Amino acid sequence: MTTRFVLERTDDVTGITGTGIVADGVVWPGGKVTIVWRGPHSSIVIWPDLETALAVHGHDGATKAVFID
Repeated sequence: MTTRFVLERTDDVTGITGTGIVADGVVWPGGKVTIVWRGPHSSIVIWPDLETALAVHGHDGATKAVFID
């Protein structure tokens, strides 16, 4: 079973992605995560798990995963 989430950012510390919902994601069976960044320069990234993705993109709590499933 997959679980969908969005990444919601309250503070854009880099000045690149903005605030609000900045990406859509899925946690796959086995724990791997895909994240699709919103915006004019969208990209898709695969992470070994959500914790690793948030360690890179969480900006010390400025970005949170909000589960929608």
